[in-house]
Amino acid sequence: MIKVLFFARLREELGIDGLQWPWQAGMTLAELLSQLQGQGEPWASCLAQPNLLTAVNQAIVDSQELLADGDEVAFFPPVTGG
Repeated sequence: MIKVLFFARLREELGIDGLQWPWQAGMTLAELLSQLQGQGEPWASCLAQPNLLTAVNQAIVDSQELLADGDEVAFFPPVTGG
């Protein structure tokens, strides 16, 4: 299983702070994201944001990151400040 976490605006829009997702051998972060978006709305639009940040085991990674069973994946919007 993969532990999936949602932060900030994503958590609010999805109405959930996290979930457990079945791991599959050879799964990349891009594939996980596609599966989550495949659940329909609001998942599809919420997770299709162009500047969506992703972390695996608390390290920022790109979409081709290979996932392992037991990984923690976090999605969060870009951080802005002033």
